[in-house]
Amino acid sequence: MTKYWLGILVASFFEVAWVVGLKHADSVLEWMGTIISIIISFAVLIKASNHLPVGTVYAVFVGLGTVGTVILDIILFDQNASVMKLGLIGVLLMGVIGLKLVSGEVEE
Repeated sequence: MTKYWLGILVASFFEVAWVVGLKHADSVLEWMGTIISIIISFAVLIKASNHLPVGTVYAVFVGLGTVGTVILDIILFDQNASVMKLGLIGVLLMGVIGLKLVSGEVEE
């Protein structure tokens, strides 16, 4: 895995953090963490987009962020974990992995 694909994983992690923060932040410290997560997430995403196909980068970023957010909702916030929801998350993950496998790096 190149450092740019690893960066997309990091950016997706911070995306999950800021999405959860937007809904659940109540204090100044939590809002600061949310804002820092937004900045890190998009800074890493922009850096990776300079070296990888931008459409694939964005699709993988959003897909992993969606998966992470749904899983976090199930684990931390007692959301329903139906078989259909988990199956669709699996399909989404397969699509994200497939996009990564068929995408190459942009030549500089």
